[in-house]
Amino acid sequence: MVKLRERLRATYYDYFKPILMNKKAFLGFILLACFGLMATIGPIVVPLDLTTKWAERLEPPSLEHPLGTDYYGCDIFQQIVHGSRDVLLIGSLAALYGTLIAIAMGIASGYLGGKVDAALMGVTDIFLTIPSLPVMMIMAACFRVTDPFSFSAIIALWMWAGLARSVRAQVRSVRSRDFIEAAKVLNLGTPHIIFKEILPNVLPYIAINFVRMMKDAITASVGVMFLGLAPFSKVHWGIMLQMAMSMTGVAYTPWGLHYVLAPLLSIMLLEFGAVLFANGVEEIVNPRLKGYE
Repeated sequence: MVKLRERLRATYYDYFKPILMNKKAFLGFILLACFGLMATIGPIVVPLDLTTKWAERLEPPSLEHPLGTDYYGCDIFQQIVHGSRDVLLIGSLAALYGTLIAIAMGIASGYLGGKVDAALMGVTDIFLTIPSLPVMMIMAACFRVTDPFSFSAIIALWMWAGLARSVRAQVRSVRSRDFIEAAKVLNLGTPHIIFKEILPNVLPYIAINFVRMMKDAITASVGVMFLGLAPFSKVHWGIMLQMAMSMTGVAYTPWGLHYVLAPLLSIMLLEFGAVLFANGVEEIVNPRLKGYE
């Protein structure tokens, strides 16, 4: 019990206290935690009723409907809560897939060098030069997307290249240090050098970019959903925006403005939290960003 308490205390001082002391990281963490609770616990606490109620359509925000109702008279707050699960799941999975690809490509290229480096970076440059959004739109339209896992994979295919190049640069910087040379002299083996020596040194940088990639994946998923190319979820915030703009004519009817503002502000707050958290953690990892030497 004492050892467990000591471990928890060490974890707090090593990871959580720096986040609590940094205003950006703390505010970003609070926002992300709120959306995380909304996505996990929210659908259990807030029931979803998509029954059409024509007499209640486009009602303004009230105590009964905190965010108002949509064109069909359904509660917008319920849809925001249930849609947050798909939004965060797609963003997290796409960031996870993209980060794993970037780690594999970046470490292999940076550590092995030579022809392997040239070949892998050649493939990376191809993905960097291809415009991602049009390709994602084509793939989402050509392949039937019925679940967040396949949708996340389509998004991740066009998001890993930038991080892969950055990881490669980090690995090339680390591999020339003395402890890597010592590991090679001791003949500890390539797996040990990569997973025990190199990866822990680049992990903070990867974690920061994971959050940023999640933000970009959320933006991409909302964009594709807004265009109606992957309509697998009725309550996804992108679909809600598409429905608000097309069915209610919100641009011409001010009384339906709350319908489009609800998912739009939710997206903005979620991405704002991700940006703040990533920037705050980057300041913690690299104090020079705060003006310290």
